[in-house]
Amino acid sequence: MRGILVVAHGSRIKETEEILISLLNIVKQKIPEFCIEYAFMEFSDKTLEKGIAALAAKNVSEIKVVPYFLFSGVHLKEDIPNMINQCMMQYPEIKVIMGRSLGIDQRLADILADRIKE
Repeated sequence: MRGILVVAHGSRIKETEEILISLLNIVKQKIPEFCIEYAFMEFSDKTLEKGIAALAAKNVSEIKVVPYFLFSGVHLKEDIPNMINQCMMQYPEIKVIMGRSLGIDQRLADILADRIKE
């Protein structure tokens, strides 16, 4: 089984965690063949380490870490890969792949245009 770990920045505003959970419930309906967990870089006890542990407990053989970030900054280039490397010492049998940031995408441009028009 393949696992997905969606990693977001995190916020002191706890409502943001509920928003991510709601979004991931929609995503799970679109790709039910994946086991999906989430984690936050800051301000949450739902850490990257706990997300990987949850997926490992579900016997996944591969984890794709998907950053829920617009840009590829320090968290994506350094922090997340370093955290993954430390975590994976506990799970050498699991293959980990790092996904891309949301970046430039026509679908995001469409959403932004819709928000501007509101």
